[in-house]
Amino acid sequence: MANPKKTKILDDLRRRFGDVRKLKGSESLFVIGDEAARIYFRYSKVHEKGRTFFGLREVDLRQLEGHNSFLCFLLDDGSPPLFVPYLDFEEIFANAQPAKDGQYKVQLTNQSNTLELYVARQGRFNVEAYVGFETLERSLEAQRFREASSLSHSQVQTLLAGIGHAKGYDVFVPESDVGRLDWSLTKNFPLRRHLPEGFDQVRGILREIDVVWVADARNKIEGLYEVEHSTPVYSGLLRFNDILLTDSRVSRFSIVSNDVRRDLFSRQLFRPTFKKSGLAELCSFLEYANVFAWHQRLLKGDSPYAANP
Repeated sequence: MANPKKTKILDDLRRRFGDVRKLKGSESLFVIGDEAARIYFRYSKVHEKGRTFFGLREVDLRQLEGHNSFLCFLLDDGSPPLFVPYLDFEEIFANAQPAKDGQYKVQLTNQSNTLELYVARQGRFNVEAYVGFETLERSLEAQRFREASSLSHSQVQTLLAGIGHAKGYDVFVPESDVGRLDWSLTKNFPLRRHLPEGFDQVRGILREIDVVWVADARNKIEGLYEVEHSTPVYSGLLRFNDILLTDSRVSRFSIVSNDVRRDLFSRQLFRPTFKKSGLAELCSFLEYANVFAWHQRLLKGDSPYAANP
């Protein structure tokens, strides 16, 4: 019979983080997303004097090694879950000896209103900081930022398109790039097939810009984004400069790249030609990790601007 406490926590995890699935061969090991984290669930009733007893199977702990893993301790008294990073205790268990049944015996105790984890023959450890979902959330956010640095050009394009759509804009992507967008990263939506009227002099350049946000009701271009994944930052700035000098109605330009190219962007942007045209004051740098975080925030509905372009 399924543990209702664990079922409730799993439902909560799915609401917060999306895909959560059971690891093959275990009833207690679960994976969030594409190995973003592994969670080992353990449950105990609260006995007399607040005592709790858990058994951690040696074979299960081995499957936590080398992953972003957590021990999740659940109690039957309605208290919040405890997410303990396994890496913090991996050496402790390596030095401990499992019982004859192959399990490491641990307890949660509340000494003077301080929550402690007791590992048999290894000692007591303060675990107050691990109560609730915050530790897990911080870890997953850090994991996402690390993953953001490895995004491809097309994946960054997809996220920028998703952000524009979430903000209520129509989105134009060059026809040659449409088939390479990664729709697993964002909600699918119809792309704009044509640029707005009235930009005839720069239409050829605009067609090659990686992502264009359009406020359809005003027939206005609201944002141009050039993803400089491996191509020179300078080439994107030149395209922006040509557009600005030809049609001053476009005033929002962004170069999007890895953080390591931020200094290069700054040096190139403040060349005399871009200072004279005014592009140096209008063009911003957006790094991949911030694109990822912006997209996550909008899709969760955490931004007050999500529906108000």
